[in-house]
Amino acid sequence: MVSDARGQEPLQSTCEVLAHRHVGAYHLLTIVAPEMAARTAPGQMVSLGVGGSGTLLRRPFSVAGVSRHGPWAGTIDIVLEVVGEGTAWLARRSKHDAVDVVGPLGRAFPVPAQPVTCLLVGGGYGAAPLLFLGERLRQENLRVDVLFGAANADRVYNSIEAKRTATAAMFTTEDGSLGHKGRVTDRLDDVLDRSGAGVVYACGPMGMLAAVTQVARARRVPVQVSVEEDMACTTGVCMTCVIPYRTRDEVRNVRACIEGPVLDGKRVMWDRIRDPSMSDGGPGGET
Repeated sequence: MVSDARGQEPLQSTCEVLAHRHVGAYHLLTIVAPEMAARTAPGQMVSLGVGGSGTLLRRPFSVAGVSRHGPWAGTIDIVLEVVGEGTAWLARRSKHDAVDVVGPLGRAFPVPAQPVTCLLVGGGYGAAPLLFLGERLRQENLRVDVLFGAANADRVYNSIEAKRTATAAMFTTEDGSLGHKGRVTDRLDDVLDRSGAGVVYACGPMGMLAAVTQVARARRVPVQVSVEEDMACTTGVCMTCVIPYRTRDEVRNVRACIEGPVLDGKRVMWDRIRDPSMSDGGPGGET
């Protein structure tokens, strides 16, 4: 695979909110950040400063899309769910409000060097950066299939866009309100059989990522995962987001905000990660 990261130092800028929209259960913020948009590759993150009491730390978000052409050129999209004071503050931002943004951060999804079918597996709003990746893969004339799941239909991120992006799309919900009843891992083997995918990309809760990796490993299919760990500084200094990771010679802790968030799923030591939720609800760590 070929790395799609730009390898440059992140930028920090006070940016204008261009739009705030609702997509199902989630909030989508479009932020004017021309230099960041030009540098950002699928899988990378930005961190946002937030207001309110008890919100000293910045909040990290995977980039859900960028626009480099047309009337919205120079913008980045982030998707969030309100789960705490920080995300509640962001959810109250309106057009023309200012937010402090640092990015792009972290390692991007690598792009296959060979013509293979790519399967995108997303849980909750973890599907958002995968749709950004899907656009990139289609630019390389690669087939893209998707398997997205969540607790209910309202929490499956942008199923209409998923159908537009993918050659084949399947959805699961735990309550059966959209697609097949169950979790994405219940259908993963079947989707891999049908698609013949040569690589799996996944983003969602840590338990889902562990389960997807287990299936991919058993089938000898490469799997790239975007991990979601609690991040305090987002600059690699505090070491709160470390992931136990097997290299060629040893197991060591890698930082999700620097060496990640995209990692080789087969090298992550999933059994050493605390309390990996098995729900398809969406990524954690953003409060």
